[in-house]
Amino acid sequence: MDANLRFWRAEGQSFFQRFLLWADALDPLLLLKSSNEIKRTRSLIQINEKTLSEPIQNNQTRQAFLLSLSSVHPDTDKIIPVLFRPPAFMPVTLPLVIVSSVQRHARHSFFWQFVFHTYTTAFTLINGNGTPTAEEYSLKQKQMLLGLGAISYSAFVGALPLAFVHRYTLKSSLMQFVVRKLLPAPLLGVTSAFNVAMVRSPEFDNGIEVMDRNGKVIGVSKKAGEKAVMETALSRAVLFGTTFFLPEVLMYCVHRARLKKNPRALGPVRIFVVMSVLAGMLPVSFSMFPQCGEIKRADLEPEILSSTEETEFFYNRGI
Repeated sequence: MDANLRFWRAEGQSFFQRFLLWADALDPLLLLKSSNEIKRTRSLIQINEKTLSEPIQNNQTRQAFLLSLSSVHPDTDKIIPVLFRPPAFMPVTLPLVIVSSVQRHARHSFFWQFVFHTYTTAFTLINGNGTPTAEEYSLKQKQMLLGLGAISYSAFVGALPLAFVHRYTLKSSLMQFVVRKLLPAPLLGVTSAFNVAMVRSPEFDNGIEVMDRNGKVIGVSKKAGEKAVMETALSRAVLFGTTFFLPEVLMYCVHRARLKKNPRALGPVRIFVVMSVLAGMLPVSFSMFPQCGEIKRADLEPEILSSTEETEFFYNRGI
């Protein structure tokens, strides 16, 4: 078992523990660390790694693990490209969320949602479970094709309500409210979850590695793969559904306050609100389910159980 997963097992038992860890690991300043520094940190962790059965007290060791968590894939042991590391997720998606939320024309909405879903889908693909397969090349091709299809479909669905309104010139206040305020949040949440499920669907078909409590790989499980993908898809739906919905509620309150007398202030206020909600929801979303996922013996395939007497098994959920 990789050191990152051992760390999550020891330090991320509860939602609150995971939230605090992600709040630190999502620090954008970690993106400034060089590849050589990351490699030295990983080597130091692997050389000096002890049994992580108790919380880490040494702050230097904790900082080393935070850098490892934010920069290295636990299945492949490779350094993640800078733009697709967890700390880069908010700086990249924030402007895309803001621009997508203010579009009033279907073509513009389609373009910006296409860009948004392209990034989040690539992030999902790179940070998913890295269980190796015999047909790795064809698998990557399949994931890219599925991802492209999911991106196009999601952007189309996101822009469809605006196209419908403009096509039939529906200008009633109720229709405008539904299309511009009510629909975007559930649509973005559902399409974000759909993209995760599509790009990581090979984990349904091929399965992912499961390990015993000592970190020994005991087999490849499709049921564990299904569980990992569904948990990640749900967390992504909550993240972007809330990020689109809550700012609309807060801005409604702002409109009713004195700021409505100063329209120029509404733009900066909206940006601040969206940034605050996304910054708060990102560690919440990542913390909803354990990064080192757990699956019970009764939930695994019989062919895996025949080789071990263990009752609890673990896997990398991915992000």
